[in-house]
Amino acid sequence: MQRFVKFLCHLLWKMKSLWTVEHGFPHQPSALAFDPKLQLMAIGTKSGAIKVYGAPGVEFTGLHKDTTAVTQIHFLPGQGRLLSLLDDNTIYLWELVAGAPREVGGVKKDGVVCLQEVSSYSLPGRPGIESCSATRVTVLLLLRSCDLLCIGTEGGGVYFLELPRLTLKDSQTLLQDQITQSLPDDYRCGKSLGPVESLQEHPQQPGKILIGYSRGLVVLWDLSTRQVEQLFLGKQQLESLVWERSGNLFVSSHNDGGYSVWTVTNGNTCNQQPVSSTIPYGPFPCKAINKILWRTTQTGSPVLLYSGGMPRASYGDRHCLTIQQDKEHVTLDFTSRVIDFFTVHSIEQEKEFDEPSALVVLLEEELVVIDLQNPGWPSLPTPYLAPLHSSAITCSFHISSVPPKLWERLVNAGKAQQGRQHAHGSWPICGGKNLAPPPKQQELLLTGHEDGTVRFWDASGVALTPLYKLGTANDPSNDPDMQQEEEWPPFRKVGCFDPYSDDPRLGIQKISLCKYSNKLVVAGTAGQVIVLGLSDERSDHMVDVSVVDLLQDREGFTWKGHDRLEPRLKPAPFPPGFQPLVLVQCLPPASVTAVALHAEWNLISFGTSHGFGLFDYHRRNAVCTLHPNDSLAMEGPLSRVKSLKKSLRQSFRRIRKSRVSGKKRTITTPTSKVSDGLSLAVRQEDVAPVQRRIEPRSADDSLSGVVRCLCFADTFLRDGTHHGPTLWAGTNSGSVYAYALEVPGVGSGRACERGGAGESSVCVEAVLGKEIQLMHRAPVVSICVLDGRGKPLPDPYEASQDLAIAPDMTNAHSVLIASEEQLKVFSLPKVSAKTKFKLTAHEGCRVRKVALVAFSSTAQEDYSEHTLVCLTNLGDMHLFNIPALRPQVRYDCIRKEDISGIASCVFTKNGQGFYLISPSEYERFSLSAKVITEPLCSVQLDRPLEPTPARDTTGSRPSAACETREMIFSLLFDGTTTQPQANGTHKNQMGQAEGRSQHTHTHTHTHTHTLLPLTCYFSPCLFFLFITL
Repeated sequence: MQRFVKFLCHLLWKMKSLWTVEHGFPHQPSALAFDPKLQLMAIGTKSGAIKVYGAPGVEFTGLHKDTTAVTQIHFLPGQGRLLSLLDDNTIYLWELVAGAPREVGGVKKDGVVCLQEVSSYSLPGRPGIESCSATRVTVLLLLRSCDLLCIGTEGGGVYFLELPRLTLKDSQTLLQDQITQSLPDDYRCGKSLGPVESLQEHPQQPGKILIGYSRGLVVLWDLSTRQVEQLFLGKQQLESLVWERSGNLFVSSHNDGGYSVWTVTNGNTCNQQPVSSTIPYGPFPCKAINKILWRTTQTGSPVLLYSGGMPRASYGDRHCLTIQQDKEHVTLDFTSRVIDFFTVHSIEQEKEFDEPSALVVLLEEELVVIDLQNPGWPSLPTPYLAPLHSSAITCSFHISSVPPKLWERLVNAGKAQQGRQHAHGSWPICGGKNLAPPPKQQELLLTGHEDGTVRFWDASGVALTPLYKLGTANDPSNDPDMQQEEEWPPFRKVGCFDPYSDDPRLGIQKISLCKYSNKLVVAGTAGQVIVLGLSDERSDHMVDVSVVDLLQDREGFTWKGHDRLEPRLKPAPFPPGFQPLVLVQCLPPASVTAVALHAEWNLISFGTSHGFGLFDYHRRNAVCTLHPNDSLAMEGPLSRVKSLKKSLRQSFRRIRKSRVSGKKRTITTPTSKVSDGLSLAVRQEDVAPVQRRIEPRSADDSLSGVVRCLCFADTFLRDGTHHGPTLWAGTNSGSVYAYALEVPGVGSGRACERGGAGESSVCVEAVLGKEIQLMHRAPVVSICVLDGRGKPLPDPYEASQDLAIAPDMTNAHSVLIASEEQLKVFSLPKVSAKTKFKLTAHEGCRVRKVALVAFSSTAQEDYSEHTLVCLTNLGDMHLFNIPALRPQVRYDCIRKEDISGIASCVFTKNGQGFYLISPSEYERFSLSAKVITEPLCSVQLDRPLEPTPARDTTGSRPSAACETREMIFSLLFDGTTTQPQANGTHKNQMGQAEGRSQHTHTHTHTHTHTLLPLTCYFSPCLFFLFITL
């Protein structure tokens, strides 16, 4: 018994590590930095998160204590340190530290690195009324020596911090008054120089910096002599500065849309005019050039890059970045605002030229990388940070254990698409080393979007990589790098973020993919259901269209919604990939709410708010349709019309319920002794808990006919000796309909007994077999048929091709029906209730998502068990064993206020899941102690790695209950206490963060620091389970 308790606590301790990694593009980015030595990129967000990226799979994440926007980030090159400036005027120092060795897949991994906050500094205000605004930081400059940080302020002063201790050097402070004294009288004229807009160190002479003031003045300041070496008397409001590599000239950009080139010469202390001034998109008023870069090349013509500068009247609303070299001129036109950009170029001092190889642009909604080495400057495909929300995500679907052949064909189709749009250069952000072992299986995540596209993502590892994009709209998508017709400015659309859909009817609502037959079903907002097949060759063909009237010309009904989409009436070209075979158009053209695919039977089923239908896509004919609210649509002994038998049954149930509710039961109160915890949990199993009163829902609800779920199964429906294909449908009113199907060549139905008729001439038939009406009319969320061993039936082709264990067809089957209020198992074929769990009555929550998950044992490789996972409207997860429906474990996962996150959750078959934490980010979590996807990475630094320090005791402490629980778990396991560590944007009291699953969880958009609540239920079944393990 003691060994069992120890093992159980160890397993539950592992299960506390829910959140593993975040996929997608950071929500609301606000700052960008690049380390040219380590080849690492950092992105700061408005919620206070810092995310560092390197090669695919190399990720580090940290979170500031306050949810304040990150305005600037600067790397200390080669050191694994970075500085962040927040909107509250605080500067933080972060560094990569060595984490504890990990054991991954039985192999010990050393050198794992995590990101940790080290220290912080706030610039003190100067005496006076406007002290706060005068010392507000506007710009930071890190000297190449990495021992001094220059800070420009709104008051025009420049302060200096010693690194890495972040101590102020008062003797170096440069106030605006000292600069004003060196100015000519005609330039001074009593006006303030304004805030410091830019600080740039001389590329060849360390210790000399350019200081640019908002008024237009630029000063070359010598730190060693504390003297003004040269003045550049600009008269236009300054935006940014950049040095030319030799240090003989620099370029300034201004708010009038122009830039100026200035020469730096010895002996000339005051420069009145620049060498040249240009307004590239003039002569009409233009917007400011916010940032400008000047990069030299061996060809002699420098590459000039700048953001903004568009004519106000014509293109003032465009988000643009211009690239110029000699006669080549391209204006990159983005669909979201430019946050910042940098170039990847040579930084060796002995090199004469910059030779830029890539341009990296951080936009508000995506990251764009431009190849500057190939002609035409094409864009590079992103292996990660792809914008999931290029069009709003409307649904998702996950496929585990993708067959290698299907994977290869998808990759090839995706490469064919990228070949038309992108260059095939190497990814420039390639720092760090991914220590995670290669995935044992390939995983696909499919996302449906508002614009009618379906995107296929490689979800096998930490980096969520785009593989292939399928478009279902009639009009082919435009090439994002296609040159526009306008001659000036020479715009070129770049990027894939396009949040605006021309037609809301194109939105994808449901997706289903059979990985063995390569058949894909996509259903949309206007009642369109498309069946597609995978092809490696380009094809030109007509798409068959079948119209299915779900109401069958029902009198008195008038559809007042949107029209159906018009199908293409002529042959169309389809590139390699998934190509449409048949289009099924539901009438009325309401949004499809459920879809099911059985590729082995060539059948699809689909449902809307007006009913559901069954379609044979091989023979191109509709099998049957049914409107759930039509009482005359169902005939036979199980009609929806109330019968005397049914009324008597309900009357007896009400009497029995009143007797049960009248009895008073005493509930044993748990004692505080830890030793009695397990025995008390077992004793309480037989005590009936207090239940909430659940009111039945109205049968007249206008949404009662919405079909919520559909399911195909080969099971016993007519009798207990003959099994065959069946279709199950659940509605919003708590009704479940079961159809017996007669599929030619399948089962023991009449279709197989007919002689002489060819299989192609025999049609699929459907006969209503059973109807189940749940008592409180709660919406049916999920239906699943269990075999004689209580296991879910295998997917199509798995049993017939020996890809999975054949189902038990000798013992009686059962059907598991999950509604929003309860879970219930019925025996088949009699449809009598076997067991149930009233989740709403017991827990006060409603079921939102349900999945049957196979959990593999960490002790035995060949042992696994299926568990029912429920996600509720409160954001917590409930796990039940099947078919007994005994609760096993419950823990919080998603905030109950995050309605979109709960609605977007999708489970995998091996115990993982995804949900949206923002429109552009998926949070990945794991319910399994064995299957975990987490970043494990290392970085080779110029300094020795510091070990992770001990826990900070000055931070906020968790509750006593949480501390007691942690102590119990750790003492039972190894006699020591284990401290939580941070994962992703989930941060502990120290601010330490890294890429792995941990115990403390905080979203980037909420940052609530709470330890994970965990509730464990014990039962004899669960005890037997762990003894088996």
